[in-house]
Amino acid sequence: MRTRAWLVLGVPVAWAIGSAHFQAAAPAAAAGRPALQGQAPGAHPRNVVFILIDDLRYDGMGFVQPEVKTPNIDRLARGGAYFPHTLVTSSLCSPSRATILTGRTTRNHRIVDNNDSSEEGLVFFPSYLQRAGYQTAFLGKWHMGQTSDGPRPGFDKWVSFMGQGEYYPREGLNLNVDGRRVPQKGYITDELTDYALEWLRKQRDPRKPFFLYLSHKAVHTDPLPAPRHAHQYDATALRIPASAANTPENYRGKPMWVYNQRNTWHGVDFPYHTDVKMTEYLKGYYATLSAVDDSVGRLLDYLKDTGLERDTMIVFTSDNGFLIGDHGLIDKRNAYEGSIRIPMVVYAPGLVPAGVTNPGRFSTLDLAPTFLDLAQVANPPQFEGHSALPLWTGRVAAGDWKPEDFVYEYYWEWNFPMTPTTFAIERDRMKYVQYHGVYDIEELYDLAQDPDEMRNLIDDPSQLQTKIALRKALFEKLADARGQRAVPFTGRFSRGVVRRNRGASGAAPFPDAWLVEPNRPDRFDDLFPDSEAKLQAEREGRPFFPLPPSARRQ
Repeated sequence: MRTRAWLVLGVPVAWAIGSAHFQAAAPAAAAGRPALQGQAPGAHPRNVVFILIDDLRYDGMGFVQPEVKTPNIDRLARGGAYFPHTLVTSSLCSPSRATILTGRTTRNHRIVDNNDSSEEGLVFFPSYLQRAGYQTAFLGKWHMGQTSDGPRPGFDKWVSFMGQGEYYPREGLNLNVDGRRVPQKGYITDELTDYALEWLRKQRDPRKPFFLYLSHKAVHTDPLPAPRHAHQYDATALRIPASAANTPENYRGKPMWVYNQRNTWHGVDFPYHTDVKMTEYLKGYYATLSAVDDSVGRLLDYLKDTGLERDTMIVFTSDNGFLIGDHGLIDKRNAYEGSIRIPMVVYAPGLVPAGVTNPGRFSTLDLAPTFLDLAQVANPPQFEGHSALPLWTGRVAAGDWKPEDFVYEYYWEWNFPMTPTTFAIERDRMKYVQYHGVYDIEELYDLAQDPDEMRNLIDDPSQLQTKIALRKALFEKLADARGQRAVPFTGRFSRGVVRRNRGASGAAPFPDAWLVEPNRPDRFDDLFPDSEAKLQAEREGRPFFPLPPSARRQ
Protein backbone atom coordinates (compact mmCIF):
# COMPACT_ATOMS: atom_id res chain seq x y z
CA MET A 1 0.00 0.00 0.00
CA ARG A 2 1.34 3.42 -0.89
CA THR A 3 1.90 5.91 1.89
CA ARG A 4 0.76 9.45 1.31
CA ALA A 5 3.49 12.07 1.34
CA TRP A 6 3.23 15.59 2.64
CA LEU A 7 5.47 18.31 1.39
CA VAL A 8 5.62 21.40 3.50
CA LEU A 9 7.48 24.38 2.22
CA GLY A 10 8.46 27.02 4.64
CA VAL A 11 6.70 26.22 7.84
CA PRO A 12 4.97 23.16 9.08
CA VAL A 13 1.69 22.34 7.48
CA ALA A 14 -0.92 19.79 8.07
CA TRP A 15 -3.11 17.75 5.86
CA ALA A 16 -6.69 18.09 5.67
CA ILE A 17 -9.78 16.36 6.18
CA GLY A 18 -11.60 17.49 9.26
CA SER A 19 -10.07 18.08 12.55
CA ALA A 20 -10.70 16.89 16.01
CA HIS A 21 -9.02 19.08 18.61
CA PHE A 22 -7.63 16.28 20.68
CA GLN A 23 -6.59 17.01 24.26
CA ALA A 24 -4.62 14.32 26.04
CA ALA A 25 -1.54 14.00 28.17
CA ALA A 26 0.40 11.92 25.65
CA PRO A 27 0.08 10.86 22.02
CA ALA A 28 -2.17 7.91 21.41
CA ALA A 29 -0.64 4.63 20.40
CA ALA A 30 -0.68 3.94 16.69
CA ALA A 31 -3.32 1.24 17.03
CA GLY A 32 -5.64 3.42 19.09
CA ARG A 33 -5.45 6.74 17.27
CA PRO A 34 -8.79 8.52 16.87
CA ALA A 35 -9.92 9.00 13.27
CA LEU A 36 -10.08 12.44 11.73
CA GLN A 37 -13.48 13.80 10.87
CA GLY A 38 -14.24 12.63 7.34
CA GLN A 39 -11.48 10.01 7.33
CA ALA A 40 -12.35 6.36 7.71
CA PRO A 41 -11.05 4.67 10.87
CA GLY A 42 -7.88 2.73 10.19
CA ALA A 43 -6.81 4.93 7.26
CA HIS A 44 -3.08 4.67 6.75
CA PRO A 45 -0.88 7.51 8.07
CA ARG A 46 0.35 10.15 5.67
CA ASN A 47 3.92 11.23 5.09
CA VAL A 48 4.90 14.87 5.49
CA VAL A 49 7.65 16.91 3.90
CA PHE A 50 7.76 20.24 5.71
CA ILE A 51 9.88 22.96 4.12
CA LEU A 52 10.58 26.03 6.21
CA ILE A 53 12.29 29.04 4.67
CA ASP A 54 13.60 32.14 6.40
CA ASP A 55 12.34 35.74 6.33
CA LEU A 56 10.12 35.61 3.26
CA ARG A 57 7.29 38.15 2.99
CA TYR A 58 3.74 36.89 2.69
CA ASP A 59 3.57 38.34 -0.84
CA GLY A 60 7.09 37.40 -1.98
CA MET A 61 6.04 34.94 -4.69
CA GLY A 62 5.40 35.21 -8.39
CA PHE A 63 1.68 34.53 -8.29
CA VAL A 64 1.31 37.58 -6.00
CA GLN A 65 4.03 39.77 -7.53
CA PRO A 66 4.51 39.13 -11.26
CA GLU A 67 8.02 40.59 -11.14
CA VAL A 68 9.13 37.71 -8.90
CA LYS A 69 9.93 34.45 -10.70
CA THR A 70 8.91 31.38 -8.70
CA PRO A 71 7.44 28.91 -11.22
CA ASN A 72 7.43 25.90 -8.89
CA ILE A 73 5.89 27.74 -5.95
CA ASP A 74 3.36 29.22 -8.39
CA ARG A 75 2.54 25.68 -9.47
CA LEU A 76 1.68 24.90 -5.86
CA ALA A 77 -0.64 27.89 -5.71
CA ARG A 78 -2.42 26.93 -8.95
CA GLY A 79 -3.05 23.44 -7.61
CA GLY A 80 -3.64 24.40 -4.00
CA ALA A 81 -4.71 27.14 -1.62
CA TYR A 82 -2.94 30.36 -0.62
CA PHE A 83 -3.53 31.63 2.94
CA PRO A 84 -2.48 35.31 3.04
CA HIS A 85 -3.52 35.77 6.68
CA THR A 86 -1.17 33.26 8.26
CA LEU A 87 0.61 34.93 11.19
CA VAL A 88 3.61 34.37 13.44
CA THR A 89 3.18 34.83 17.18
CA SER A 90 6.74 36.21 17.49
CA SER A 91 8.52 37.58 14.43
CA LEU A 92 12.08 36.57 15.22
CA CYS A 93 13.94 33.44 14.15
CA SER A 94 14.49 31.56 17.41
CA PRO A 95 11.20 32.37 19.19
CA SER A 96 9.21 31.66 16.02
CA ARG A 97 10.95 28.35 15.37
CA ALA A 98 10.47 27.35 19.00
CA THR A 99 6.72 28.00 18.70
CA ILE A 100 6.52 25.87 15.56
CA LEU A 101 8.43 23.02 17.19
CA THR A 102 6.79 23.07 20.63
CA GLY A 103 3.25 24.31 19.96
CA ARG A 104 3.78 26.91 22.69
CA THR A 105 3.99 30.69 22.87
CA THR A 106 7.21 32.55 23.60
CA ARG A 107 6.06 33.37 27.14
CA ASN A 108 5.87 29.63 27.80
CA HIS A 109 8.71 28.08 25.81
CA ARG A 110 10.99 30.94 26.96
CA ILE A 111 13.16 31.08 23.85
CA VAL A 112 12.85 34.87 23.81
CA ASP A 113 15.57 35.96 21.38
CA ASN A 114 18.33 34.69 19.09
CA ASN A 115 20.92 34.48 21.85
CA ASP A 116 22.05 31.24 23.47
CA SER A 117 19.35 29.86 25.76
CA SER A 118 18.20 26.62 27.30
CA GLU A 119 15.97 24.04 25.61
CA GLU A 120 15.53 22.14 28.88
CA GLY A 121 12.04 20.80 29.36
CA LEU A 122 10.91 21.45 25.78
CA VAL A 123 9.35 18.65 23.74
CA PHE A 124 9.37 19.01 19.95
CA PHE A 125 6.28 17.78 18.13
CA PRO A 126 8.17 15.23 15.93
CA SER A 127 8.79 13.27 19.15
CA TYR A 128 5.07 12.49 19.28
CA LEU A 129 5.16 11.40 15.65
CA GLN A 130 8.08 9.09 16.40
CA ARG A 131 6.07 7.40 19.14
CA ALA A 132 3.28 6.89 16.62
CA GLY A 133 5.63 5.04 14.28
CA TYR A 134 6.90 7.85 12.05
CA GLN A 135 10.43 8.20 10.78
CA THR A 136 11.55 11.81 11.18
CA ALA A 137 14.34 13.89 9.68
CA PHE A 138 15.55 17.44 10.26
CA LEU A 139 17.68 19.03 7.55
CA GLY A 140 18.91 22.61 7.70
CA LYS A 141 18.76 25.65 9.95
CA TRP A 142 17.87 24.98 13.59
CA HIS A 143 18.95 28.29 15.17
CA MET A 144 16.84 27.93 18.26
CA GLY A 145 17.80 27.68 21.91
CA GLN A 146 21.26 26.27 22.58
CA THR A 147 24.21 27.38 20.47
CA SER A 148 24.76 23.90 19.09
CA ASP A 149 24.30 22.13 15.77
CA GLY A 150 24.02 18.70 17.40
CA PRO A 151 21.11 16.31 16.88
CA ARG A 152 17.93 17.06 18.84
CA PRO A 153 15.38 14.68 20.32
CA GLY A 154 12.54 13.79 17.99
CA PHE A 155 14.58 13.25 14.83
CA ASP A 156 15.98 10.02 13.43
CA LYS A 157 18.00 11.81 10.76
CA TRP A 158 19.91 15.05 11.37
CA VAL A 159 21.75 17.52 9.14
CA SER A 160 22.34 21.03 10.48
CA PHE A 161 24.89 23.80 11.04
CA MET A 162 25.81 26.41 13.62
CA GLY A 163 23.63 29.51 13.92
CA GLN A 164 22.65 31.11 10.65
CA GLY A 165 25.02 28.99 8.58
CA GLU A 166 26.56 30.28 5.36
CA TYR A 167 25.39 30.20 1.78
CA TYR A 168 28.75 29.10 0.33
CA PRO A 169 31.35 26.64 1.64
CA ARG A 170 34.69 27.77 2.98
CA GLU A 171 37.63 26.12 4.66
CA GLY A 172 36.72 24.81 8.10
CA LEU A 173 32.95 25.19 7.58
CA ASN A 174 31.19 21.97 8.49
CA LEU A 175 27.73 20.49 8.62
CA ASN A 176 26.64 18.24 11.46
CA VAL A 177 25.39 15.02 9.88
CA ASP A 178 24.02 12.66 12.51
CA GLY A 179 26.60 13.94 15.00
CA ARG A 180 29.56 13.80 12.58
CA ARG A 181 31.42 16.82 11.18
CA VAL A 182 31.12 16.81 7.41
CA PRO A 183 32.49 19.65 5.23
CA GLN A 184 29.91 21.76 3.44
CA LYS A 185 30.54 21.13 -0.25
CA GLY A 186 28.26 23.44 -2.18
CA TYR A 187 25.59 26.12 -2.19
CA ILE A 188 23.61 25.45 0.98
CA THR A 189 20.08 25.40 -0.52
CA ASP A 190 21.13 22.85 -3.13
CA GLU A 191 23.13 20.76 -0.66
CA LEU A 192 20.26 20.53 1.82
CA THR A 193 17.98 19.44 -1.01
CA ASP A 194 20.52 16.77 -1.99
CA TYR A 195 20.48 15.45 1.60
CA ALA A 196 16.67 15.49 1.60
CA LEU A 197 16.41 13.50 -1.61
CA GLU A 198 19.09 11.05 -0.51
CA TRP A 199 17.15 10.35 2.68
CA LEU A 200 13.87 9.98 0.81
CA ARG A 201 15.34 7.65 -1.82
CA LYS A 202 17.83 5.54 0.11
CA GLN A 203 17.86 6.02 3.86
CA ARG A 204 14.30 5.74 5.08
CA ASP A 205 12.23 2.60 5.51
CA PRO A 206 9.57 2.77 2.75
CA ARG A 207 7.23 0.67 4.89
CA LYS A 208 6.91 3.42 7.51
CA PRO A 209 5.37 6.91 7.34
CA PHE A 210 7.84 9.77 7.47
CA PHE A 211 8.06 13.41 8.46
CA LEU A 212 10.78 15.41 6.68
CA TYR A 213 11.49 18.87 8.11
CA LEU A 214 13.52 20.79 5.51
CA SER A 215 14.60 24.14 6.97
CA HIS A 216 16.38 26.44 4.51
CA LYS A 217 18.75 29.27 5.36
CA ALA A 218 17.42 31.27 2.42
CA VAL A 219 16.44 34.09 2.16
CA HIS A 220 17.99 35.41 5.36
CA THR A 221 20.26 38.47 5.35
CA ASP A 222 22.68 38.87 3.65
CA PRO A 223 21.05 36.97 0.79
CA LEU A 224 23.54 35.46 -1.66
CA PRO A 225 22.03 33.76 -4.72
CA ALA A 226 23.36 30.65 -6.38
CA PRO A 227 25.67 31.44 -9.32
CA ARG A 228 23.00 30.45 -11.82
CA HIS A 229 20.68 33.14 -10.41
CA ALA A 230 23.23 35.86 -9.68
CA HIS A 231 22.00 38.29 -12.35
CA GLN A 232 18.39 37.16 -12.54
CA TYR A 233 16.91 40.51 -11.49
CA ASP A 234 19.53 42.93 -12.82
CA ALA A 235 17.07 44.51 -15.23
CA THR A 236 13.96 44.18 -13.03
CA ALA A 237 12.40 47.16 -11.27
CA LEU A 238 11.23 45.96 -7.84
CA ARG A 239 8.92 48.05 -5.69
CA ILE A 240 8.85 48.96 -2.02
CA PRO A 241 5.79 50.22 -0.10
CA ALA A 242 4.72 53.86 -0.44
CA SER A 243 4.93 54.17 3.35
CA ALA A 244 8.74 53.99 3.07
CA ALA A 245 8.86 57.68 2.10
CA ASN A 246 9.82 60.13 4.83
CA THR A 247 6.70 62.32 4.72
CA PRO A 248 4.49 63.85 7.43
CA GLU A 249 1.55 61.87 6.09
CA ASN A 250 3.36 58.56 6.50
CA TYR A 251 4.29 59.29 10.11
CA ARG A 252 1.04 60.85 11.25
CA GLY A 253 -0.14 58.85 14.26
CA LYS A 254 2.93 56.60 14.34
CA PRO A 255 4.95 55.98 17.52
CA MET A 256 8.18 57.89 17.88
CA TRP A 257 10.25 54.71 17.86
CA VAL A 258 9.07 53.99 14.31
CA TYR A 259 10.51 57.22 12.94
CA ASN A 260 13.64 56.87 15.06
CA GLN A 261 14.26 53.39 13.67
CA ARG A 262 14.37 54.44 10.02
CA ASN A 263 17.98 55.63 10.56
CA THR A 264 19.26 52.41 12.15
CA TRP A 265 20.33 48.88 11.23
CA HIS A 266 16.64 48.06 10.72
CA GLY A 267 15.60 51.16 8.79
CA VAL A 268 15.55 52.27 5.17
CA ASP A 269 17.93 55.18 5.77
CA PHE A 270 20.76 52.94 7.04
CA PRO A 271 19.84 49.32 6.19
CA TYR A 272 22.21 46.93 7.96
CA HIS A 273 24.51 49.97 8.22
CA THR A 274 25.02 50.15 4.46
CA ASP A 275 24.05 52.54 1.69
CA VAL A 276 22.23 49.85 -0.31
CA LYS A 277 18.75 50.85 -1.44
CA MET A 278 16.01 48.37 -0.62
CA THR A 279 15.03 48.23 -4.28
CA GLU A 280 18.53 46.87 -4.97
CA TYR A 281 18.57 44.63 -1.90
CA LEU A 282 15.44 42.91 -3.15
CA LYS A 283 17.20 41.81 -6.32
CA GLY A 284 19.53 39.60 -4.29
CA TYR A 285 16.71 38.60 -1.94
CA TYR A 286 14.48 37.23 -4.69
CA ALA A 287 17.41 35.78 -6.65
CA THR A 288 18.28 33.81 -3.50
CA LEU A 289 14.69 32.58 -3.34
CA SER A 290 15.08 31.04 -6.81
CA ALA A 291 17.22 28.16 -5.49
CA VAL A 292 14.46 27.38 -3.00
CA ASP A 293 12.02 27.36 -5.91
CA ASP A 294 14.33 24.93 -7.73
CA SER A 295 14.35 22.77 -4.60
CA VAL A 296 10.56 22.69 -4.61
CA GLY A 297 10.65 21.52 -8.20
CA ARG A 298 13.11 18.73 -7.44
CA LEU A 299 10.98 17.46 -4.57
CA LEU A 300 7.84 17.62 -6.69
CA ASP A 301 9.58 15.64 -9.42
CA TYR A 302 10.55 12.99 -6.88
CA LEU A 303 6.99 12.68 -5.66
CA LYS A 304 5.65 12.47 -9.20
CA ASP A 305 8.26 9.93 -10.31
CA THR A 306 7.52 7.70 -7.32
CA GLY A 307 3.77 7.90 -7.79
CA LEU A 308 3.21 9.90 -4.59
CA GLU A 309 2.06 13.21 -6.05
CA ARG A 310 -1.66 12.50 -5.72
CA ASP A 311 -1.15 11.49 -2.10
CA THR A 312 1.06 14.42 -1.14
CA MET A 313 0.36 17.64 0.65
CA ILE A 314 2.75 20.49 -0.05
CA VAL A 315 2.90 23.59 2.12
CA PHE A 316 5.11 26.61 1.60
CA THR A 317 5.76 29.14 4.35
CA SER A 318 8.39 31.06 6.34
CA ASP A 319 9.46 31.50 9.97
CA ASN A 320 8.87 35.27 9.83
CA GLY A 321 7.64 37.97 7.56
CA PHE A 322 9.95 40.68 6.29
CA LEU A 323 9.63 44.46 6.03
CA ILE A 324 11.02 46.02 2.87
CA GLY A 325 10.48 49.67 3.77
CA ASP A 326 7.01 49.46 5.31
CA HIS A 327 6.73 52.59 7.50
CA GLY A 328 10.43 53.21 6.90
CA LEU A 329 11.40 49.89 8.51
CA ILE A 330 13.16 46.75 7.29
CA ASP A 331 13.58 43.20 8.60
CA LYS A 332 11.04 42.07 11.25
CA ARG A 333 10.35 41.99 15.05
CA ASN A 334 7.49 44.51 15.24
CA ALA A 335 3.74 43.83 14.95
CA TYR A 336 3.12 45.51 11.59
CA GLU A 337 1.53 43.30 8.94
CA GLY A 338 4.66 42.95 6.79
CA SER A 339 6.51 41.57 9.82
CA ILE A 340 3.94 39.11 11.18
CA ARG A 341 2.31 37.78 8.01
CA ILE A 342 4.01 34.83 6.33
CA PRO A 343 3.51 32.98 3.04
CA MET A 344 1.45 29.82 3.29
CA VAL A 345 0.56 27.68 0.30
CA VAL A 346 -1.06 24.28 0.87
CA TYR A 347 -1.12 21.82 -2.02
CA ALA A 348 -2.90 18.48 -1.83
CA PRO A 349 -4.68 17.35 -5.01
CA GLY A 350 -8.19 16.14 -4.27
CA LEU A 351 -8.05 17.33 -0.67
CA VAL A 352 -7.31 21.07 -0.71
CA PRO A 353 -9.31 23.24 -3.13
CA ALA A 354 -7.18 24.26 -6.10
CA GLY A 355 -6.51 27.84 -7.18
CA VAL A 356 -8.09 29.34 -4.06
CA THR A 357 -7.08 32.34 -1.97
CA ASN A 358 -8.46 31.57 1.48
CA PRO A 359 -8.68 34.55 3.88
CA GLY A 360 -9.10 32.41 7.00
CA ARG A 361 -6.66 33.34 9.75
CA PHE A 362 -4.44 30.96 11.72
CA SER A 363 -0.95 31.19 13.18
CA THR A 364 2.26 29.25 13.69
CA LEU A 365 0.93 28.26 17.11
CA ASP A 366 -1.58 26.04 15.28
CA LEU A 367 0.97 24.10 13.25
CA ALA A 368 2.04 21.44 15.77
CA PRO A 369 -1.59 20.60 16.63
CA THR A 370 -2.36 20.38 12.92
CA PHE A 371 0.48 17.93 12.26
CA LEU A 372 -0.58 15.73 15.12
CA ASP A 373 -4.19 15.90 13.96
CA LEU A 374 -3.05 14.78 10.53
CA ALA A 375 -1.22 11.82 12.05
CA GLN A 376 -4.22 11.00 14.28
CA VAL A 377 -2.11 11.60 17.36
CA ALA A 378 -3.72 13.22 20.42
CA ASN A 379 -2.46 16.65 21.44
CA PRO A 380 -0.36 16.86 24.60
CA PRO A 381 -1.80 19.23 27.21
CA GLN A 382 0.87 21.92 26.76
CA PHE A 383 -0.15 22.73 23.18
CA GLU A 384 -1.75 26.18 23.01
CA GLY A 385 -3.10 26.28 19.44
CA HIS A 386 -5.69 24.35 17.44
CA SER A 387 -5.63 22.28 14.29
CA ALA A 388 -6.27 24.22 11.07
CA LEU A 389 -7.12 21.15 8.98
CA PRO A 390 -10.82 22.01 8.51
CA LEU A 391 -9.92 25.42 7.07
CA TRP A 392 -7.26 24.05 4.74
CA THR A 393 -9.51 21.39 3.26
CA GLY A 394 -12.49 23.71 2.90
CA ARG A 395 -14.63 21.59 5.21
CA VAL A 396 -15.06 24.78 7.19
CA ALA A 397 -15.49 27.80 4.93
CA ALA A 398 -13.39 30.87 5.66
CA GLY A 399 -16.55 32.78 6.54
CA ASP A 400 -17.45 30.16 9.16
CA TRP A 401 -13.93 29.83 10.54
CA LYS A 402 -13.87 31.55 13.93
CA PRO A 403 -10.29 31.70 15.21
CA GLU A 404 -9.48 32.84 18.71
CA ASP A 405 -7.92 36.24 19.29
CA PHE A 406 -4.46 36.41 17.78
CA VAL A 407 -1.85 37.52 20.34
CA TYR A 408 1.63 38.71 19.42
CA GLU A 409 4.67 39.13 21.63
CA TYR A 410 8.19 40.33 20.96
CA TYR A 411 10.74 41.03 23.69
CA TRP A 412 13.34 43.76 23.41
CA GLU A 413 16.85 42.59 22.50
CA TRP A 414 19.92 44.44 23.64
CA ASN A 415 21.61 43.40 20.36
CA PHE A 416 19.08 45.40 18.32
CA PRO A 417 17.67 47.94 20.78
CA MET A 418 15.72 50.00 18.24
CA THR A 419 12.54 47.87 18.47
CA PRO A 420 10.77 47.93 21.86
CA THR A 421 9.03 45.06 23.60
CA THR A 422 5.79 44.73 21.63
CA PHE A 423 2.44 43.19 22.50
CA ALA A 424 -0.50 43.07 20.10
CA ILE A 425 -3.91 41.49 19.72
CA GLU A 426 -6.15 41.07 16.68
CA ARG A 427 -9.89 40.45 16.98
CA ASP A 428 -12.41 40.76 14.15
CA ARG A 429 -9.81 42.55 11.99
CA MET A 430 -9.14 45.18 14.67
CA LYS A 431 -5.50 45.21 15.78
CA TYR A 432 -4.36 46.85 19.01
CA VAL A 433 -0.62 47.31 19.75
CA GLN A 434 1.10 48.46 22.93
CA TYR A 435 4.77 48.83 23.88
CA HIS A 436 6.45 48.01 27.16
CA GLY A 437 9.14 50.05 28.85
CA VAL A 438 9.19 52.86 26.31
CA TYR A 439 7.72 56.38 26.42
CA ASP A 440 5.46 56.25 23.37
CA ILE A 441 1.92 55.92 22.05
CA GLU A 442 -0.30 52.89 21.44
CA GLU A 443 -1.76 51.87 18.07
CA LEU A 444 -5.16 50.66 16.87
CA TYR A 445 -5.96 49.74 13.26
CA ASP A 446 -9.03 48.62 11.38
CA LEU A 447 -7.33 46.12 9.08
CA ALA A 448 -10.47 45.60 7.00
CA GLN A 449 -10.52 49.27 6.01
CA ASP A 450 -6.84 50.07 6.46
CA PRO A 451 -4.73 46.98 5.59
CA ASP A 452 -1.57 49.10 5.25
CA GLU A 453 -1.95 50.44 8.81
CA MET A 454 -1.78 54.09 7.89
CA ARG A 455 -4.54 55.49 10.16
CA ASN A 456 -3.98 55.03 13.88
CA LEU A 457 -7.39 55.02 15.62
CA ILE A 458 -6.07 54.89 19.18
CA ASP A 459 -7.52 58.32 20.04
CA ASP A 460 -10.63 58.06 17.86
CA PRO A 461 -13.60 58.57 20.24
CA SER A 462 -15.71 56.13 18.21
CA GLN A 463 -13.19 53.36 19.02
CA LEU A 464 -13.07 53.92 22.78
CA GLN A 465 -14.84 50.68 23.71
CA THR A 466 -12.80 48.67 21.22
CA LYS A 467 -9.59 50.06 22.72
CA ILE A 468 -10.72 49.30 26.27
CA ALA A 469 -11.81 45.77 25.40
CA LEU A 470 -8.64 44.88 23.50
CA ARG A 471 -6.39 46.29 26.21
CA LYS A 472 -8.13 44.09 28.76
CA ALA A 473 -8.09 40.99 26.56
CA LEU A 474 -4.42 41.42 25.71
CA PHE A 475 -3.43 41.67 29.36
CA GLU A 476 -5.44 38.58 30.24
CA LYS A 477 -4.06 36.49 27.37
CA LEU A 478 -0.42 37.41 28.04
CA ALA A 479 -0.47 35.38 31.25
CA ASP A 480 1.84 32.38 31.00
CA ALA A 481 1.02 28.78 31.97
CA ARG A 482 1.54 29.68 35.65
CA GLY A 483 -0.80 32.66 35.42
CA GLN A 484 2.10 35.11 35.65
CA ARG A 485 3.19 38.01 33.45
CA ALA A 486 6.86 38.81 33.12
CA VAL A 487 9.16 40.37 30.55
CA PRO A 488 12.10 37.99 30.04
CA PHE A 489 15.56 38.97 28.86
CA THR A 490 18.98 37.45 28.28
CA GLY A 491 22.46 38.50 29.37
CA ARG A 492 24.12 41.49 27.72
CA PHE A 493 27.73 41.56 26.54
CA SER A 494 28.01 44.67 24.32
CA ARG A 495 26.26 47.97 23.63
CA GLY A 496 24.41 46.42 20.68
CA VAL A 497 23.90 47.76 17.17
CA VAL A 498 23.24 51.44 17.93
CA ARG A 499 24.93 53.44 15.17
CA ARG A 500 23.13 55.96 12.99
CA ASN A 501 23.88 57.48 9.61
CA ARG A 502 25.30 60.92 10.36
CA GLY A 503 23.72 62.44 7.28
CA ALA A 504 20.26 60.84 7.48
CA SER A 505 17.05 61.40 9.46
CA GLY A 506 17.18 62.54 13.09
CA ALA A 507 14.92 62.00 16.08
CA ALA A 508 11.14 62.07 16.04
CA PRO A 509 9.24 64.92 17.72
CA PHE A 510 6.87 64.14 20.57
CA PRO A 511 3.19 63.82 19.65
CA ASP A 512 1.56 67.20 19.43
CA ALA A 513 -1.27 66.11 21.75
CA TRP A 514 1.29 65.56 24.50
CA LEU A 515 2.52 69.15 24.40
CA VAL A 516 0.58 71.30 26.90
CA GLU A 517 0.94 74.36 29.11
CA PRO A 518 1.80 74.06 32.83
CA ASN A 519 -0.72 73.83 35.67
CA ARG A 520 -3.67 72.43 33.69
CA PRO A 521 -6.67 71.53 35.88
CA ASP A 522 -6.92 68.13 34.11
CA ARG A 523 -3.33 67.16 34.74
CA PHE A 524 -4.29 64.07 36.79
CA ASP A 525 -6.87 62.77 34.32
CA ASP A 526 -4.48 60.46 32.48
CA LEU A 527 -3.97 58.47 35.68
CA PHE A 528 -7.57 57.24 35.52
CA PRO A 529 -8.87 54.46 33.27
CA ASP A 530 -10.31 55.53 29.94
CA SER A 531 -14.12 55.61 30.01
CA GLU A 532 -17.14 57.26 28.43
CA ALA A 533 -17.38 59.64 31.38
CA LYS A 534 -13.77 60.67 31.03
CA LEU A 535 -14.23 61.18 27.28
CA GLN A 536 -17.34 63.30 27.94
CA ALA A 537 -15.41 65.49 30.36
CA GLU A 538 -12.74 66.01 27.74
CA ARG A 539 -15.36 66.98 25.16
CA GLU A 540 -16.83 69.51 27.57
CA GLY A 541 -13.44 71.00 28.32
CA ARG A 542 -13.52 70.19 32.02
CA PRO A 543 -11.30 67.99 34.18
CA PHE A 544 -12.53 64.46 34.85
CA PHE A 545 -10.85 64.55 38.25
CA PRO A 546 -11.30 68.06 39.67
CA LEU A 547 -8.35 69.19 41.73
CA PRO A 548 -8.95 70.23 45.35
CA PRO A 549 -8.47 73.97 45.94
CA SER A 550 -5.16 73.39 47.66
CA ALA A 551 -3.77 71.72 44.52
CA ARG A 552 -4.85 74.45 42.11
CA ARG A 553 -2.42 77.02 40.87
CA GLN A 554 -3.52 80.14 39.04
